[in-house]
Amino acid sequence: MAASPSTEVTVGERTVRVSNPDRVYFPATGATKLDLVEYYLAVGPGIVRALRERPCMLHRFPKGLDGKKVHQKRIPNGAPPWIETVRLHFPRYGQHADELCVTELAQVIWAVQMSTVEFHPWNSRRADTERPDEWRIDLDPMPDCPFDRVRRVAGVAHEVLDELGAVGWPKTSGGHGLHVYVRIEPTHPFGDLRRAALAFAREVERRAPDDVTTAWWRKDRDPASVFVDFNQNARDHTIAAAYSVRGVPTATVSAPIRWDEVDDVEPADITMATMPARFAELGDLHEGIDDAVFAIDELLEWADRDEAAGEAVPAEDEDADDG
Repeated sequence: MAASPSTEVTVGERTVRVSNPDRVYFPATGATKLDLVEYYLAVGPGIVRALRERPCMLHRFPKGLDGKKVHQKRIPNGAPPWIETVRLHFPRYGQHADELCVTELAQVIWAVQMSTVEFHPWNSRRADTERPDEWRIDLDPMPDCPFDRVRRVAGVAHEVLDELGAVGWPKTSGGHGLHVYVRIEPTHPFGDLRRAALAFAREVERRAPDDVTTAWWRKDRDPASVFVDFNQNARDHTIAAAYSVRGVPTATVSAPIRWDEVDDVEPADITMATMPARFAELGDLHEGIDDAVFAIDELLEWADRDEAAGEAVPAEDEDADDG
């Protein structure tokens, strides 16, 4: 039997063999596995910064988007010795997993060779996986919510962040929403960050009550509102990294943007095909994120105030979408 076609890609000091480079991963556009490799090479500094030292779940499509999607925590046997990992414990299941922990671009390209399309990192790093250093504000539109409403809510979130003295780093989700990341001191456990994120979300809701919901149960949310999803800061909850391609037919990208782009950005326009030129022109718009560190103490005071007023914090093990 003939060997599968392959090519070799040089990434720094590494050589990564890419099998089936001509396999079409995105049927709607014709983009191949090798096109995906070349995309991640083009945005290399950005994707490495987004993933560096973080446990990372891989969303794999071994047969392309027309095939089954695999959510992979564990690095498979036979990985090269230069693939780095971090060992995690999952108490709910009584199991451990060694997840990819990116420190260089070749590891990203190896993951693509293993059919990874999307990269979903934790918001903590290998040095202390139980102390997050990234607060994630997820502006998640409900089914009937227009994107202009998401834009407005992003502006309110920016206003509150400015008042707190926190620097927010926005990006498209690659879907219908927007994300804002804030680098924080890794001194609190996930439970504290989740409480802080909920207190922030409630403040945004107070300022934009016609646009925002923080209702925990989906059945209680206005279908035309923006849900500020504070639960994305719970342990082992992940969202697509900055620069990650999304596993959708048009290969949209979760793309860093400037605040002055929020009112005009069209997320559908930023794709695997268009992002390399944007990156070449603008560089990594999240380049300074590690230099703008925020302490969440004031938000925890807000959380104490809200809880004292009877605003409960939903339990993390409740499923908000079951209602």
